[in-house]
Amino acid sequence: MTKAAIARISLDDLSRNFKEVEPALTKQEAIEEANRCLYCYDAPCIQACPTGIDIPTFIKKIASGNLKGSATTIMSANPVGASCARVCPTEELCEGACVLNSSTKPIMIGNLQRYATDWAIQNNQVLFKAGKKNGKKVAVVGGGPAGLSAARELAILGYDVTIFEADEQAGGLNTYGIVSFRLPKEISYWEVEQVKSLDVEFRTNTRVGEDISVEEMMREFDSIVLAIGMGQVPMLGVEGEDLEGVYDAIQFVKDTKTKPILNDLIGKRVVVIGAGNTAIDGATCSVRLGAENVKILYRRTIEEMTAYDFEYEFAKQDGVEFRWLTAPKRIIGDENGRVAAIECIKMQLGEPGADGRRSPIPIEGSEFIIKVDAVIKAIGQSRYTSLIEKFGLEHNGGVVKIDLNSFQTSNEKVFACGDVVFGKGQGEAMVVTAAQQGKLTAHAIHRQFSESMAEATGNQ
Repeated sequence: MTKAAIARISLDDLSRNFKEVEPALTKQEAIEEANRCLYCYDAPCIQACPTGIDIPTFIKKIASGNLKGSATTIMSANPVGASCARVCPTEELCEGACVLNSSTKPIMIGNLQRYATDWAIQNNQVLFKAGKKNGKKVAVVGGGPAGLSAARELAILGYDVTIFEADEQAGGLNTYGIVSFRLPKEISYWEVEQVKSLDVEFRTNTRVGEDISVEEMMREFDSIVLAIGMGQVPMLGVEGEDLEGVYDAIQFVKDTKTKPILNDLIGKRVVVIGAGNTAIDGATCSVRLGAENVKILYRRTIEEMTAYDFEYEFAKQDGVEFRWLTAPKRIIGDENGRVAAIECIKMQLGEPGADGRRSPIPIEGSEFIIKVDAVIKAIGQSRYTSLIEKFGLEHNGGVVKIDLNSFQTSNEKVFACGDVVFGKGQGEAMVVTAAQQGKLTAHAIHRQFSESMAEATGNQ
C-alpha cells in the first residue's frame, strides 16, 4: 500500500469497518422464516441448545407478532440471549439439529433470535421482575455471561445479589472480548441493564482480594459465586516479546471496543500467533484497522485448530493468510526497539498428548524469517490462580474443581461457573454454556438454602 493510499484512509473509514457485518432480518424476512418452522413437538433444536430455549415457541410468537413474548421466552432460558443470537455457533447447535436439514435448509434460528431480542432492545423492554426477598445475600464475583446469568436467576428467586466486577463496565467477554462487528457492546449493556432492573447491585472497578478482602466477603454473604473467567494471554516465552508492536490479543480487541479507533496498523504487516477464536478476532480486527497483510501462525494443523469453522471462513474472506505447522522462535526488533521481523520454525506432529491432540515437534534446521510490523499473541489465556487460592479452593492449574451436579467448590459456601471451571477436559468454553452454568449454579444455591430451611423447620 502506497503512502498516498494510506493517507486517504480516514479514521471514519476505519470506524465504519467495525459496524456489525451480519445484517438483521427485515420484518418481512423474519415472518417468512418463522412460518417455515414446523414447530416440532419434540423439537431437537431445544435439546441442542445448552440453555434449553423453547425455540418453536419463540419462533411461533414472532409469526403471530408477539415480539415481547418471543424475547421473554428467549431471555428466560438464556439471560444473555441477545448476545448469543450473534455469537453462538448455531450451525453446530440448534440449527445443526433442525429437522429441515434433511430436506431443505435449517430455520435461521440465530437470526430470528436476534430479531426478537433486537425489538426488545429498541423498545426499551424490561422483561423480568425481582422475586419476593428471602433475606439471603449472595455475592457474584465477575459480571460476565456466567455471573450475569447466576445473578439474574438468584434475583428472581428472591436473593439480595451483589456483583463485583473488576472492569469499568459489566458484561465480561460480551462487552470487551468479542469484536464489535460481531457483537456491539450496546447489546451486552442491555443484558446488564436487565439484571440491574432486578435490584441487583453492581460494584464495578472493584477487585476482590484487593478492594475488598475475601474474608470480608465470606462474612458478609451467605453464598459466593465465583465467575471470574480467565485473564490475559500468557507469555510466548521467546526473545523479543518486550518490543514495541507486540500485542496481547485480549487487550487488543478490548481497545477496539473501548478506545477511539487508531491508525497505527494502516499499511502494516501483522502476524497473529494462535488459531482460536481470539486469534481470529485479532486477525480480522487488524484487517479492519487497515493492515496490508495479516497472517495467522499455528504450530499444529487445521484439524487441531480450536476456532469455530464459521470464524475460520470469515477470516479467509477477509484475506487473512494461515501458516500451519509454524511456531515463533524469536521476535526481531529494529534499532528503535520496534518489531521488524519474526523468526519461525517449521513443526511436525508427534504422538497424541494427555489432551488427545498430537504434540508439535520442531524440525531442526527449518528456521525462516518473516518481515512484520506487529505481532499479536493469542495462545490462550492465563488463570486467576492467586484469587482462587485466596478463597482456599481446590483447583487444577487454575481450573476450579466443582461438584458437577451442584457447582459447589471445595468450600461449601463458594460455587463456581463459567470459564473458571472450563478446561483440563472439563466442559467447553462457550458463551451459551457459561450462561447455562450460571443458571444451574443459582438453582443449586437455592436448593441448598431451601433444604437447610426445611431441616431447621423440621427440627423445631
